[in-house]
Amino acid sequence: MRWPRSLALRLALGTGLWVSVGLGAAAWFVTGVVVRQVEAAFDARLAGLLDAAVAAAATDAEGRVVVARAPAGADFERPFGGAYWQVTGPGGAVATSRSLWDQALPAAAGGHDGVLLRDVVGPRGEKLRVAERDLLLPGAAAPAHVAVALSRGETEAEVARLRTILLLTFGALGLGLVAGAVATVVAGLAPLRRVRRALAEIRDGRRERLAIAAPSEIAPLVAEVDALIAANRATVERARSHVGNLAHALKTPLAVLRNALERASPDIKAARVEASALERLVHHHLARARGAALAASLAAASSPLAIAEEVASALRRLFDGCDLLIEVEGDPGARVRVDPQDLAEMLGNLMENACKWARRHVGVTIAADGKSVVVAVGDDGSGLPEDGRDAVLGRGVRLDEQTAGSGLGLAIVADLAALHRGSLELGRAAEGGLLATLRLPRHGVTAT
Repeated sequence: MRWPRSLALRLALGTGLWVSVGLGAAAWFVTGVVVRQVEAAFDARLAGLLDAAVAAAATDAEGRVVVARAPAGADFERPFGGAYWQVTGPGGAVATSRSLWDQALPAAAGGHDGVLLRDVVGPRGEKLRVAERDLLLPGAAAPAHVAVALSRGETEAEVARLRTILLLTFGALGLGLVAGAVATVVAGLAPLRRVRRALAEIRDGRRERLAIAAPSEIAPLVAEVDALIAANRATVERARSHVGNLAHALKTPLAVLRNALERASPDIKAARVEASALERLVHHHLARARGAALAASLAAASSPLAIAEEVASALRRLFDGCDLLIEVEGDPGARVRVDPQDLAEMLGNLMENACKWARRHVGVTIAADGKSVVVAVGDDGSGLPEDGRDAVLGRGVRLDEQTAGSGLGLAIVADLAALHRGSLELGRAAEGGLLATLRLPRHGVTAT
């Protein structure tokens, strides 16, 4: 069976199925109990009439069976009225009610003890219920057989009426329950329909966020959708800002290049300087744009220890022959909500910067701290003066022009950390060099 895609229709069909099964079982049970009660009452009435016939049976002076006080009733007096009694004596003599007229009830096998109940076909083909027993009358040499029969027509008609009434009752009850369940489902799904309409209004630009009252089961969904909308809007704004910054930053280098190339004797050195500046700007803004696009994903999970070990392995090959020791240690179970590529770029910039300035040792430690994971990268180099630590986080700022580099590494790390709701702090390492402390949100912990 293939269920429909509509949730309301699924719930209605499921409710209807279970209601049908439950009410069907209940109807079967109740009908069975009622029918058994009606038939038991019918058999009790028949047994009472049999007792009356037994009490009326006697023998005369010649030993013949006589019935002095037969069961009374119009049905026993009217020919084929549906109620009959019959007493068969030891010699085969038969005494019957007036209703049997010239007919007799079907004989039963003799020699049974107690009352025997059975269904037979009556004088005119109607269904009869017969109660009979053997009775040894005073003065008789052999037992007499006493039988009383009643037509089953009225009882079967009454049972049929009861079945119909119960069927209609349970059917109406089932329809009412299904209708109530459908109404409940429709009313229960109303908040989802409001959410859908609100989302359509957001798409059409008629509202900025859901901001609707919802039940406690749906309220977290509404809050998450609003958070997603806000994150997407922030991503778009950051992308617009990056594009604007890039366009603004490219104006001056492009103007210098154009002027240098339009001269009769082009200033090749100035052109090269501006081309290098253009390259740095493009790399910087591309990195920020990519980071902004990926920062909205809170489902990303990365292992700082694993990525730091990969970066350390690459740097050991890059700085081979420099007698440089790169050590990585920390919690292998720590995870951060950062894209692995972004995390590799941040750790790569920090660790490469430490290797450039270190004398003999670079240390990386990773530890979980509440809702954050702290990555500390330190070296034993000359370090940075306190008043220059904030400056090196600026775009293209380099305190030492003699060392190769673009001056964008720490700025990119700071930007990516901020986009991922983290931070970068610079301080002094225990060995005297620079200590870069990268703090990132821990994966699996809800941000507040």
